[in-house]
Amino acid sequence: MKIKSWLSAFRLRTLPLSLSGIILGSFIAKEDGFWDGSIFVFALLTTLFFQVLSNLANDLGDSQKGTDNEHRIGPMRTVQSGEISQKEMKVAVVIFSVLSLLSAAYLINISAVGMNQEMISIYGVLAILSILAAITYTIGKRAYGYSGFGDVFVFIFFGLVSVLGSYTLFTKHFNWEVVVPAITIGMLSTAVLNLNNMRDRINDSNAGKITIVVKLGKEKAKKYHMFLILLAIASIILLVGHFGLLQYLFLLPVGFLSAHLRKVFSTQNEKDFDPELKKVALTTFGISILYAIISSL
Repeated sequence: MKIKSWLSAFRLRTLPLSLSGIILGSFIAKEDGFWDGSIFVFALLTTLFFQVLSNLANDLGDSQKGTDNEHRIGPMRTVQSGEISQKEMKVAVVIFSVLSLLSAAYLINISAVGMNQEMISIYGVLAILSILAAITYTIGKRAYGYSGFGDVFVFIFFGLVSVLGSYTLFTKHFNWEVVVPAITIGMLSTAVLNLNNMRDRINDSNAGKITIVVKLGKEKAKKYHMFLILLAIASIILLVGHFGLLQYLFLLPVGFLSAHLRKVFSTQNEKDFDPELKKVALTTFGISILYAIISSL
């Protein structure tokens, strides 16, 4: 049995970050008077399928392109190690593509009451685009993760689509004010990817994977990272301003992010960026949980 190998391929540590936007968007909707437990559960489940699909596709695509090699600093991937063959991983990618599509279709179906046909069609297109984005990040001759567009797609799908999309599933209408929390999650998610790319900068460059970090170089990538974190902090302040005294509880994640920035600017060894990924991802998840708790009081 390859249970441990498949769990490793699923990259469980990435899942909390993927759920952050759904949780935040859902509880903002609840705060506005809209809630449906079934929509919430299947929004979470669909997002998990999308994230696992992305992780499996990345494992396969980076292996096919030779990016996963003995020089890579991050955790060894399962296809790279030989624990899972490329053929097995291709089958898994197909399976999770189907699961993602079925889960998204059911989510749209149970959310369709009160939606106009145009909105239903938009969600259908977004579901298909999410699957394609998960796969083509590293797979294919024109994989966008190899040409510097990964940051843009992460901001769009982890931030805008996740937060705005989940909010609208409940409310059936668009709210421009929800763009602020979408920026919060989008910027922090992009920061996680940037840390990943700073860690892998040298190997990515040698393998022909041209990320924004490879284009900028290490020092400018740190400044770009500061921009992402500071914009996220600014949007957090705007997000929680209506909580009164309870807003000061968010000084905790803001403090974590400030300490994280100091660590990034003092880091010279690429491998030392790896622990920071987990810190930012969990802080992002913590922000969404903290908002969910406070808004429900």
